[in-house]
Amino acid sequence: MGTTRQLATFHLDGFFFGIEVEKVQEVIRYQPMTRVPIASPVVQGLINLRGQIVTAIDLRRRLELRPRPEGELPMNVVVRGDDGAVSLLVDEIGDVLEFDDETFEQPPETVRGTTRELVRGVYQLRDKLLLMLDTERTLQIDGAGPEREA
Repeated sequence: MGTTRQLATFHLDGFFFGIEVEKVQEVIRYQPMTRVPIASPVVQGLINLRGQIVTAIDLRRRLELRPRPEGELPMNVVVRGDDGAVSLLVDEIGDVLEFDDETFEQPPETVRGTTRELVRGVYQLRDKLLLMLDTERTLQIDGAGPEREA
């Protein structure tokens, strides 16, 4: 039997996405945000998570999808990246699902642009596809602020 992978799932603009459950710190409801001047357009703002300041990325903008409808509040999927916690703003939280690695497929050739760069592959479900995001690439934001010196 092959190895399995657990993915935390969520919905975004009618699509079904997943990220490795090990990368998820927590899932929380909408939090008030402070806008950040001259930040990348994908940065929605900053949230205060029990005293920790966390950057909130609008995943719809990051994936170049349609804007969230007016009046709909996003949910926060807080993930741990190389530079600390970051919140991914999503439409709706799903379940944690387990997949056999043998069912993993590369993204179809029809997936192009930013989405192609950020989607590692897909799992075919009975009635839809689950798009697996590359968490580290998703968190890399161009123009999100000054470069850090190593």
